[in-house]
Amino acid sequence: MTSPDSLLRAFAPTGALRASINVGNAVLAARREGEPTGVSVDLARELAQRLGVPLDFVVVDNAGKSVANVRDERADIGFFAIDPARAQNVLFTAAYVHIEGCYLVRDESPLRANDEVDAPGRRVTVGKDSAYDLFLTKHLVHASIERAPTAPAVVDEFLASNADVAAGVRQQLELDAARIGGLRLLPGRFMVIEQAMGLPATRGAEAHAFLRGFVEEMKATGFVAQALRRHGVDGAAVAPPA
Repeated sequence: MTSPDSLLRAFAPTGALRASINVGNAVLAARREGEPTGVSVDLARELAQRLGVPLDFVVVDNAGKSVANVRDERADIGFFAIDPARAQNVLFTAAYVHIEGCYLVRDESPLRANDEVDAPGRRVTVGKDSAYDLFLTKHLVHASIERAPTAPAVVDEFLASNADVAAGVRQQLELDAARIGGLRLLPGRFMVIEQAMGLPATRGAEAHAFLRGFVEEMKATGFVAQALRRHGVDGAAVAPPA
């Protein structure tokens, strides 16, 4: 049985729980009046309360930076998509939400389906080190990938560089399409992004088990579903039990 002292050493070695929050993912977090808010922020607050420690936010603008914060122990927990490429130094929970990865094109584009994207000469813009960057790097054989610095910058970069396709989280692409006009999403999705919590691998098996149990409880009790509704998140689903 894990003792409170060992949990505190694992999760808050500095005396506070440091949570890496990626405000580049519109589904999970954003800045409002300078402060982070969103589903991942709510989960971090609940975990800090369970541990009885203060909460410090380490706010970043893309998933790669969030993973690096946890991997390099500048943060104690983080929120990012499960991917084997990230698992060497980070211990993941099961997913707490599933998010759709989609393609966006100009209205006049000849593309009508996801399976038409991977063709010679096609250029696809993605957010650097995002879950869909990692996925498309493995799965696109013919199209070339161009990387924007953050997920919110993808559509502007796609337009500025005259690329053929923008790839990202459905909600962010829908927001950009409404903001800019003349753009449409291709039907369906090219992947499901499994968003999980993670902690540095050095924190050990007991801390990992505690965090896994926390995530399962947050799904089972409706905490995650309520947070999605509270923050007006559409198109993301609570992940099934592990």
